Amino acid sequence: MRTVILATLCTVAFACIDIGSNAQSAAAQNTKDSAMDTIAEQYVKLVLAMGQHDADYVDAYYGPREWKKDAAASKIDLDTLAARAKTLIGEIDRHRTAMGGSKPANADGEMIQLRMQYLERQLSGLSARVRMLKGERLSFDDESRALYDAVAPTFPESHFQEILDRLDKRFPGSGPLVERYDAFRRAFVIPRDKLDPVFQRAIQACRERTLRHIELPADEQFTVEYVTNKSWSGYNWYQGGYRSLIQVNTDLPIFIDRAVDLACHEGYPGHHVYNVLLEKNLVKDRGWIEFSVYPLFSPQSLIAEGTANFGIEVAFPGKDRVEFERTVLFPAAGLDGSRAAEYYEVQALVDQLSYAGNEAARRYINKQIDATQAAAWLERFALMQHDRAVQRVRFFDQYRSYVINYNLGKDMVRRYIESRGGTPDAAEKRWAEFERLLSSPRLPSGLK
Repeated sequence: MRTVILATLCTVAFACIDIGSNAQSAAAQNTKDSAMDTIAEQYVKLVLAMGQHDADYVDAYYGPREWKKDAAASKIDLDTLAARAKTLIGEIDRHRTAMGGSKPANADGEMIQLRMQYLERQLSGLSARVRMLKGERLSFDDESRALYDAVAPTFPESHFQEILDRLDKRFPGSGPLVERYDAFRRAFVIPRDKLDPVFQRAIQACRERTLRHIELPADEQFTVEYVTNKSWSGYNWYQGGYRSLIQVNTDLPIFIDRAVDLACHEGYPGHHVYNVLLEKNLVKDRGWIEFSVYPLFSPQSLIAEGTANFGIEVAFPGKDRVEFERTVLFPAAGLDGSRAAEYYEVQALVDQLSYAGNEAARRYINKQIDATQAAAWLERFALMQHDRAVQRVRFFDQYRSYVINYNLGKDMVRRYIESRGGTPDAAEKRWAEFERLLSSPRLPSGLK
């Protein structure tokens, strides 16, 4: 099923958008740096060339069409890609030195420094991915540090067991806790025939809340598509021109909380808004072509996933979410709204187990456990029903240490925004700092 959301209410299929010279505004001319622009162009071409070796690497591209065609035609070997990335990193360092390397005097100077840091770290991540494709095996933490510019904390089993003990008291009885929890949760599944109406209501609310604080281009929109046989629950495929294709996986039952989670995370104010603001503010206004491509296995992903997850809290702070779900989404799904508060009290406890997924992935990637043991670990410590745990291990196989970007990314983004005054009791400042981060080249190491 395909549903178009938003402004013009029409289905649009975009492959690549040629931004060309006409896309550069007066602001782009004011921030012109020919040396960095040349490096940026070479970076984009390297990312596209990497996509010829790694089908998952290029998550989005809407730059000049001929660059993508050239990458497919030339198929540059991995050794050459690594050498070119190293050369570009050296050129960035020399350019920084030539500029004096002093502390930026204003906001525009900070953006220029962030641009150099962005390209440097993205190229470093590309180099690490090349080594992995050539057969180098990195530990879970070394891989996440090399690709995503961050390392997730390690938690012992006792950390999760303490939370599980509290849930055990909440769901007394015999049998595994995961089965008792699943029995409770089955009352909150969105019926398949109500899935699209519920998502429509969630998307509408997320968009309305976002537009109160963030100005978006008038023609932005996205298409929602329901799919099966995927290792993920939802995915945003940004297509350029302020348009996204958002896919929702219906392999497994979808619980009521996932409506707002996916509407915010994949749409407003998450991935769709993030990509729209990058295209508007950096690609079109500044002429920074490097943001027309998004390499998935890169530091940018921690910012993308972290802001998308934190954006749920920004859009629906405190009790606002429970009230919205009780009065709008539960009735739309045919569920008992009087149980909304109870459901989210339980979910608040279960959410504290989020890092259990990282621990399962860490042990699995480090070959301490096999796939069957990883699924069993997720069932026990993350309270995932068996089919969902198996699906998650498939995600580990495909994306490996990428899992840290969701929970660690969210925590890092929250700490950064709150350190700048964007606390829960300062909504306007919170939204302003959130938008500023979405519109900048800042990477994980810049959040510390």
